[in-house]
Amino acid sequence: MPILFTIALILLVSYLLGCFNGSVMTSHFIIRDDVRKHGSGNAGLTNFYRTYGAKYALCVIFCDMLKMVVAGLIGGYLFRYLHGDWTLGLLLAGIGCELGHMFPVFFGFKGGKGILSGGTLVIMLDWRVALIAWALFILLWLVTKYVSLGSVCGTATVPVTTFLFLGHNWLYFALSLVVVGLIIYCHRENIVRLVKHQENKFSWHIGPPEQQ
Repeated sequence: MPILFTIALILLVSYLLGCFNGSVMTSHFIIRDDVRKHGSGNAGLTNFYRTYGAKYALCVIFCDMLKMVVAGLIGGYLFRYLHGDWTLGLLLAGIGCELGHMFPVFFGFKGGKGILSGGTLVIMLDWRVALIAWALFILLWLVTKYVSLGSVCGTATVPVTTFLFLGHNWLYFALSLVVVGLIIYCHRENIVRLVKHQENKFSWHIGPPEQQ
């Protein structure tokens, strides 16, 4: 199979998998609502949690992590079998899945910001890359209560740690930079609010805000 066809196939399959947005599907099929009509209008875990509470949050987490695992396994194994490079296939699948999550064709191209699925990708990529990204995210989130700040800063470490820990490979660096670029692009409004000190802080709750 030609390598360009393999790349296109991995991107297409992983994109379609990424389109199964956990927040949208859970709010639509279980809660009978649309999470994008509330709060920030984003179809991500944070807005889902702020809108509906913790009751169905595990459904969102499971869906968004599972689709990246499936996409990554398909991309990794297919590219390794045909072209001998698991990591390259995994990163290509990660890009496709993130694009599907952020711009889902099934839901009007209005999806999430890719943190949970991206966090799953780095776990599959390398435990050291994941440890640094997740540790920085959790630290900044807990200290500042800004999920977006932790998300952006944790994500920003990935290209550098990928380069350092995965053989100083510039192609891996470039592909991980694409993933990071997509995530930061989707957080552009959050970044503006952070600079203006207008970003909402995270608060723990079980049910929807009106039930508190």
